[in-house]
Amino acid sequence: MFCNVTAEIEPAAGDTDSGGPIPSAQQVVDLLVDLLDLEPIEQNIFRGVSPKVSMQRVFGGQVAGQALVAAGRTVGPDRAVHSLHSYFIRMGDPAVPIVYTVDRIRDGHSFSVRRVTAIQHGQAIFTLSASFQLVQSGIDHQPAMPDVPGPESLPTLAERYIGFEELAGHLNRIPQALDVRYVDDPPWVQRGLGPRESQPHRIWLRINGTLPDDPLVHVCAATFASDLNLLDSLLIRHGLAFRLDPISMASLDHAMWFHRQFRADEWFLYSMESPSASGGRGMATGQIFSRDGRLVVSVAQEGMIRLPNA
Repeated sequence: MFCNVTAEIEPAAGDTDSGGPIPSAQQVVDLLVDLLDLEPIEQNIFRGVSPKVSMQRVFGGQVAGQALVAAGRTVGPDRAVHSLHSYFIRMGDPAVPIVYTVDRIRDGHSFSVRRVTAIQHGQAIFTLSASFQLVQSGIDHQPAMPDVPGPESLPTLAERYIGFEELAGHLNRIPQALDVRYVDDPPWVQRGLGPRESQPHRIWLRINGTLPDDPLVHVCAATFASDLNLLDSLLIRHGLAFRLDPISMASLDHAMWFHRQFRADEWFLYSMESPSASGGRGMATGQIFSRDGRLVVSVAQEGMIRLPNA
């Protein structure tokens, strides 16, 4: 299982704590691109690493993004990923590399299917199945994009943390790979207002720099980002906030459907909602819209949510 926390992609702490140079936002984004790049060590076998940050677990979006890179490396460039389904099996160890093995399940006339297993210490920690498709034409429809203020009119994440500086970590000292703008108040501001009926929780999001033009890089960056705030929609329904309330929380599974092409370094709106929670688990769904109103990705996730004495 993987901790659902905001992942900081940053250089080693000594580079800033010792008064050394602080990287630019683009340099931090380049570190994210490097993180999603994998070392091929044998046919259908790849190796990835975790960022040098003080995390007890591997961030779920990281291993999902890396696994999708591994799958995509075994498929021709004429086929784009259209769906993935994954399970978080064991807690990942950020101190050691992750080995990704790819099974080439099928290569048909239009679709290719891959199954990826992430391995640490001789055990599977994560599995992913992904399907890729040749570009084809067909019928087209989608829901309307929510009517929300534009990202430039909304507070930055650093401004949202004013009064909650203990939650911000390195945010005010080190540029982040993701620019996040909350349309609705974040969980730490809405804390104590639940329980209540379901309502959308919406954020604008983009990679805070320029990514390479490779479409696989953009879908893997979006996969990385999609795990960051999804379970917040569940917490908000109950007036809870991670790190302020004694909650144990981890992603259990994660599914995504990629409907239309997009760039992850341009603004997209992530609209999330939680339809149900029971038995120590909670369900969250999300829709990702490009700024011009196209529905580009649908997301679903179940997470472990545990409270003391619950």
